[in-house]
Parts: sequence; structure tokens; C-alpha cells
Amino acid sequence: MTAVPRLVLSAPASGHGTTAISIGLLAALADRGVAVAGFKVGADQVDAAYLGLAAGRPGRILDARLAGVERLTPLFAHGAAGVSLAVVQGTMGLYDSVSGRPDEDSTAAVAVRLRSPVVLTVDVAAMGQSVAALVHGFRAYDEQLWLGGVILNRVASPRHEAMLRAALDDIGVPVYGALRRHELPPVLPAHRHGVLPAIGGDGEAVRAVRRLGEAVAATVDLDRLLALARSAPALSGPAWSPEPVEGEAVAGRPVVAVAGAAGGSYSHPETAELLRAAGAEVVTVDPLRDEELPAGTRALVVGAGLPEAYAEELSANRRLCIAVAELARTGRPVVAEGAGLLWLARELDGLPMCGVLDATGRRRDGLVVGYREATARTASVVAPAGTVLVGHKQHAAVLTPRAGQAPAWSWEGGAPEGFVWRGVHASQLGLHWAAVPGIAGRLAAAAAADTPTDVAATR
Repeated sequence: MTAVPRLVLSAPASGHGTTAISIGLLAALADRGVAVAGFKVGADQVDAAYLGLAAGRPGRILDARLAGVERLTPLFAHGAAGVSLAVVQGTMGLYDSVSGRPDEDSTAAVAVRLRSPVVLTVDVAAMGQSVAALVHGFRAYDEQLWLGGVILNRVASPRHEAMLRAALDDIGVPVYGALRRHELPPVLPAHRHGVLPAIGGDGEAVRAVRRLGEAVAATVDLDRLLALARSAPALSGPAWSPEPVEGEAVAGRPVVAVAGAAGGSYSHPETAELLRAAGAEVVTVDPLRDEELPAGTRALVVGAGLPEAYAEELSANRRLCIAVAELARTGRPVVAEGAGLLWLARELDGLPMCGVLDATGRRRDGLVVGYREATARTASVVAPAGTVLVGHKQHAAVLTPRAGQAPAWSWEGGAPEGFVWRGVHASQLGLHWAAVPGIAGRLAAAAAADTPTDVAATR
């Protein structure tokens, strides 16, 4: 049994202010000295990074499609260990599902699985007494859901607030806070910058989080919210652990460089935890600023959180590009996801990249976003051939060719995708390593090997 005070923050739909209020709540309580942790429902690493910046510890995602429904509660318990409050930020509307499986991966489904009270953020700018009908409908829609109360956003005036509170009091729904229209400003850096401002300690990001914390502290009843969170029952079952089966960890502590910045990596936090548990020494390499790989690097991991918007900076760092190309040429394991694949290409938008892969990238308007149930086409450190996994794609750039002679993946309705070459596995598909048995152990073993092995050629 695991006792974790917790809240799920959601909304009737996107655009009601859930992101800003979740970040502000974590920042306000952290400023009070409360140990907090932040989680994001779905595959959005950007929101998770800002939750982490506000909390002062890694923000994590809870994604039933990527990690598996059965792992959600254990992963939550692991990430929330030792905190006085865990805040789970929802995605879209409370009952919405981007994958079409609301019984598994909607915010409501995650809240029910976590046995957590839900606080609904409602934009009431154009609403009066009808707020009660709206909230009552969300409360009654699923009898398993625990709707603990609401936070009102974009309230027009004291009179407007009094009207809203009276309407909600009539249906017995507590109001934990009310923010005026100007009190929750759009201060976070543009989404195109990805996780970088949050994990890189960017001054604009730090100031934005602090300002949101001040706004929430001034308008939300933090003590009552903490009391609601503490009323959540203990969670059954053990927390997730990155520890491998006894005897599977490699010896020698091979150095595995994980791309990121001072405040975190472009991978999910569980990636580094799994690698350390498998026996690797995990160090950070910043693709934008570091001009060489860390001393003794024997493997490289570039997670899907690397923003595509920084092509110029990636290209300008020629010394690191050369070092990465040499690491790949010698057969050492290099795993690249998302924009990491573009970094390994010959060029992106005409700018020279690492040149590991004979392919060119081009950014275009619009995003490719969605989950893929993918089959490994070629054996690699990521997975044996024939393995079926679920990954997530979110990118604007397209690659020509889409796949190499030894593709990484294929899925229904799409051509083969990605590249496997020597020790390289590169794809625009992002995985959650907690759902991929053995990947960290295989990579650590390949990094520790005296002689690099062409995995694809030996199977």
C-alpha cells in the first residue's frame, strides 16, 4: 500500500487554463516548502517538463497507450515517492481521448485508476448560473469519478464570482479558487521551443513559473486543496522499480550519454533510471552547447523531446556532430528518437547535420501526431525483430528517404520507417522505456562490450 496525497486537475475542454493552474499550484506549494511532484496525462513531454520545473523534481507522463494501463499506478507511485502532494495535469477535456479509447487513457480513466479526487478548472468568462449544470453533468457522467470541486478561471467581477459560487453551492460542489481574467497571463514560452526552456533553466521559463505560482497562491485556497488531496485512499500494489532481474546488470559502469540540458534530458526520466539500474553511468550531453561527448562515452541516447526548432544550433555545433558520427561509425550504440533522427541525418532544411544517415530532412507546416502500434523490422538494441510496441509520433519534419535498407519499424497503413545501421537505431517514433522490457539492459551490455557489435548483422 502506498499513501500519496494527490489531485487530478482537468477541465471541460482544452483552453480552460488547466496547464497554467497546474504549474502554478506546484510552484506555489513548492515555494511554501511542500514537497510536490507533477505528472501529465498523455504523451506531452513539454507540459511534463514545466510541471517538473515548478516542482523541482522530474515531471513525468502517465500514458496508458505508451506505458500500458497496468503500469500507470506503479509509475505514479514511483514518481510520487516521498512527496506531500502529487498533481496530475489532465489532457483535453476530462472524458476525452486522443486515441479513441476513453475507458483507458482519458483523464477521467486515469483519475479513477489512481482513486484520486478531480478538481475541474472551468473558464467562466461567458457563463453564469449555467456553470452548475455543466459541472453537475461532468460529476454525474461517470459514477466512479470523484469530482472534488472546481477552480473558476476568467471571472469577470466580484458580483460574477458570487453568482457562480452560489450556483455551485446549490449542487454541493466546493469552489477552491477564483481567478480574474487578467490573473493568469499567457507567460509560458512558445510551445515550439519544446522542453528546452524548462530543462535548460531559461530565465523566461523560470520567471513564468514563478508568476503563475504567485497568481495561484493569491487566488486559490491551498490549504483546502491539500486537505482534499490527503483524503485520497492509499494505493494498492508496489511502486514501479527500474531494477533489473538479479544478475542482469552489466559490470564496469559503461558511460552512456543522454542528450539533454542541466535540468533534465530529452528522454522520459525513467530512461536514465533504467540505464543506471542496468549498470551504466549516465551523463548528460547538451547537443546545443557541448562541443564534445563526455569522456569515455560508449553509447548515446537522444530522446523524443529534442525540439525540431533548433536546427540552426544543432548544425552550428560541428565538433559535436563529428564526434557523434565517429561514435556511430565505430559501431557503438546510438538510439535516437523524434528530432534525434533528424540530427543524425545528412542535412535538415539545407543545414548540415551529423551525417550518420544518408537522408535529408525538411520541415513543413502542420504536425504529424499520434500513436502507432509498430513492429520492429530489424533487430537492434531497442528490440528483437518482430517485437510489437506502441510509440508516439509528433513532428513537423519529413525525411527522405523515410527508411534505410534496414528499417526500424513498420505499422499498418504506413511504409517502413526509421534506420538501423551498425549500432544505430533512429526513428521519429518515441517510446516509453518502462514498457520495453530489456532495452536498457541490451544497450548497457552493448556499451560495455569490448568489441562493438553490428546487432542487425548477427541475427
